[in-house]
Amino acid sequence: MKYTSSPSIIMRIRDLGESDLLVTFFTPDRGQLKGVAKAARKSRKRFANCLETFSLADLEYGIRKDGGLCFIRSGRLLDGFPGLRGDFNTLSKASFMIELTEVLFPSEVADRAMFDHLSHSLGRLASGSESDQALLFFEARALALGGYAIRTEKCCICGRHYTHTGTAVFKREKGGIACLRCQQKSTETPSLTPESVSILEHMQHGAIAEPGCVWEGATEEIRSVIDLHREYRLERRLKTLKYLL
Repeated sequence: MKYTSSPSIIMRIRDLGESDLLVTFFTPDRGQLKGVAKAARKSRKRFANCLETFSLADLEYGIRKDGGLCFIRSGRLLDGFPGLRGDFNTLSKASFMIELTEVLFPSEVADRAMFDHLSHSLGRLASGSESDQALLFFEARALALGGYAIRTEKCCICGRHYTHTGTAVFKREKGGIACLRCQQKSTETPSLTPESVSILEHMQHGAIAEPGCVWEGATEEIRSVIDLHREYRLERRLKTLKYLL
């Protein structure tokens, strides 16, 4: 078995037998993997504080040729993001980030940009800065990286180029915006101001510098659109949503 080491985000931990752990982790080069950490519950030397959910760790692991569970030989903590465990609301947001990543990037679907985005977003959330906006920014960018970007360059019905000078509405069936000539605003087709469309575009491209720089009205508009878009495209309601405040 050939071993490699990689920065890894710990997604899930489950007890396996008396002393082993079953670990689901996300890597930049191989995506989501599952492996067994032998005697991890007894060995403080090989896995010193690094096998905790949400933690960023440098894991040494071997991949089996038959595609089964990999073997995690050792780990070193890089960042435990302790701020994520300070209150239930923050913990729930971090859990949502992990679940959405699992759905968008299933086993061995690698994306270095998504790894960097998840790691940075967990750190941003742990710092306590504008957690609602941090979550919205994470979700908009994650959906785009997963192939579900909301199309904003033109009306999804008539094809007229959007010039960022008028209100647009979101059509979830089309995955994009429409002009008011083609579609009126409703609860199923929420509106977006030109500023909100621009902010959404920046979010999807990872270009928002810091949470807190987006005005509240835009946050509310984009949140309504993202919620409709996510559930329609993924065809499911994520389990962690029920815990978000």
